[in-house]
Amino acid sequence: MKDADRPASETLVTSAEIARLAGVTRAAVSNWRRRYDDFPGPAGGGAGAPLFRLTEVRSWLAEQQKGQGVSDEVRLWQALRGVFCDDMINGLARVAQLLADGEAPELDAGLTEMAAGLAASESAAQVIDNLVERFLDSARRSGSDQVTSPRLVKAISHFAAPVPRDSTVFDPACGIGTLLLSVGPAEGPTRRGQEADADAGRLALLRAELAGMTDIAVEAGDSLREDRWPDLRADLVLCDPPVADSDWGREELLLDSRWELGTPSRAEGELAWLQHCYSHTSPGGRVLIVMPASVAYRKAGRRIRAELVRRGILTEVVALPGGMVASHSLPVHLWTLRRPGSPSETVASVRMVDLTANDPDAPLEPRPEQTIDVPLIDLLDDSVDLTPGGHVQASRQDFPAEYATLRQEIDEQLRRLAALLPSLEPGEGPGALDHATVSLADLSRAGLVALEDTGPTSTSEQLDTDYLHGFLRSASNNRRSTSTSGTYRLDTKGSRIPQMAVDEQRRYGAAFRALKEFEERVRKVAQLSERAASLARDGLTNGALTPPADGR
Repeated sequence: MKDADRPASETLVTSAEIARLAGVTRAAVSNWRRRYDDFPGPAGGGAGAPLFRLTEVRSWLAEQQKGQGVSDEVRLWQALRGVFCDDMINGLARVAQLLADGEAPELDAGLTEMAAGLAASESAAQVIDNLVERFLDSARRSGSDQVTSPRLVKAISHFAAPVPRDSTVFDPACGIGTLLLSVGPAEGPTRRGQEADADAGRLALLRAELAGMTDIAVEAGDSLREDRWPDLRADLVLCDPPVADSDWGREELLLDSRWELGTPSRAEGELAWLQHCYSHTSPGGRVLIVMPASVAYRKAGRRIRAELVRRGILTEVVALPGGMVASHSLPVHLWTLRRPGSPSETVASVRMVDLTANDPDAPLEPRPEQTIDVPLIDLLDDSVDLTPGGHVQASRQDFPAEYATLRQEIDEQLRRLAALLPSLEPGEGPGALDHATVSLADLSRAGLVALEDTGPTSTSEQLDTDYLHGFLRSASNNRRSTSTSGTYRLDTKGSRIPQMAVDEQRRYGAAFRALKEFEERVRKVAQLSERAASLARDGLTNGALTPPADGR
């Protein structure tokens, strides 16, 4: 049944909603789908985010006696929420410490008993993973950007592959370890992290310990102001940095050696994080960093972007689908940097990938028409715009057809333009109309003119609107209405128009009306001409257009 044909009363639910309904995790629902052949099949949605009929789900849960009552895990989660409220990371860290060390003096007896009882029936790692999954789900539903979303983790993991087992992986803003513990193989890599929130960093370390990861260390502290890993050089640096943070320490760090591409402005904290990540990259190593889309084109960061391109450091920019982060639905970018091992290893182009039109839960492998390799020289213009969409779209332009269409349209507009300019005859000379006049204010008070937002309009058959508008833009009225700064605002008190019989008004009005249309057509021709010149220049410089062979 197609979505459009489905009865409006039929409710569809996601896997996450089924999990909340049954009092289990989303992982448990995924497990049910694999294990039970009679689990209801998807009734809509996509492959990555299926939807199920609520009535069928409720019936299946009742038959299987799933979700009857409240599970021990749900009771523990609810108790933690009641004690720690908005400080759930601290609560999860204390539970993780209990599960890892066998004791947690800071955790009250009731919570200790519930966590220990739960750990007796399933592994400690599974208990904390399930609680963390609930935390991530609650963060997603509340629109919090406190942790990296699962969608974003999936995207970074995809574009980071492959990660050799002998790699060193570093995340300087690791939070609870969502990225640091997820990217690369579970066993093998050396993992290092730093986090300003001590509770979050402690939870990341304990999660790794419970998962059996041995070669991991997480330091507490602000990475930009207090780098705890000054000598670390990693094969892969991952980062989902704080955004829109003007208090990142610029004044304290003006002469810092990490700014080898240029000192970021206060508004460009993301470019400070980028250079911090790059400073911790070994020769041949990579950086994958999440960036707001605006970092690709903001004027303040142009010089640093130019250095990234000029030095052959930036290798790829991916515009991810909207909905990748919990706090908003706007697309974000994933930048990949590579520190050259030698001068010969610098790149000659940047791969641009535009996935903004894709479903955020769909596979992330781009289609051929969504990518283009842009030569460095083509990026080094006045704006150094690294937005993938513009470059990918430009690569699909049919320059010859578009240029031919613009030329035809300009020719047509020019023919119309000549016909619009009114034929005017010699008058009696300047000052001939300087006799009896009436002010706009008097016309308004007499009810002959309505002063509207779009301008004054005649309300009487004795006053022609086009005549009125034409004389209000006379040289003398313009001087009254234009400020010293050049701003035009109609002077309704001082502006005056000549007194004239209505037939004469209409004769002048027709001329003013033709002039107005002529001016509008001139503006349109100017816009078309600018587009044609830009298209021609781009086509000539990228090979899509060529001068005629006869040299005309």
